[in-house]
Amino acid sequence: MTPTSNELSFFDHLEEFRGRLIKSIIAFLFAASIVYRFVDRILASVIKPVGAVVFTYPSEAFLAHVSLTIWGGIILASPVIIYQIWRFVCLALTAQERKYVLIFGPLSLVCFLAGVAFGYGVMIPMSMQFLLSFASDTMVPMLSVNKYISYTGSMVFAFGIVFELPLVLLFLTKIGIATPAFLIQKRKYALVIILIVSAILTPPDVLSQFLMAGPLVVLYEIGIVVSKFTYRTKS
Repeated sequence: MTPTSNELSFFDHLEEFRGRLIKSIIAFLFAASIVYRFVDRILASVIKPVGAVVFTYPSEAFLAHVSLTIWGGIILASPVIIYQIWRFVCLALTAQERKYVLIFGPLSLVCFLAGVAFGYGVMIPMSMQFLLSFASDTMVPMLSVNKYISYTGSMVFAFGIVFELPLVLLFLTKIGIATPAFLIQKRKYALVIILIVSAILTPPDVLSQFLMAGPLVVLYEIGIVVSKFTYRTKS
């Protein structure tokens, strides 16, 4: 039985956090080792939307392999990492609230992977097609492999994170922290926060930020609809 937050001291919380962090790191290292074995195949798939990339200094190709291994390791280890996060969150929940974790835990993984799939399968090809359409006879695209991997990895991971938004709003409604009326009332503040979060999660260009902000606004509205349904059922 997991102890509650009230039963643990500050140092107990730190020890619990340390244990969860170590398990997440071990899972990541194991996942990264698997990804590295197939990194060339993965790299070929990742650069497919742009056709070809270049490297401009000797170590860049190596660093691109390392970067891709890291991003792939995080995504592959996400089931374990998300599980460890929920286990730590459980410390602050009551026995009744912990029952929701049995539902929200698996759903959060599904939402994360759905966001990753959306980012990789939809947003990356669409953004690359749009951005590369500005090429001309006087401007020939020569994409740096390391920068392209960093751009792709950060965008895909960011979409995995933001797809959790409806689930977060649903969870907050379930445990009584938020209500549909509150979410609607604070919509304009949510829009500002969405723009700030988009600026933090995406590469430092305006297009990437708006590509992130658009789906986030839609996800927030979906969260309100789900919250209304949950609140009505709860009442």
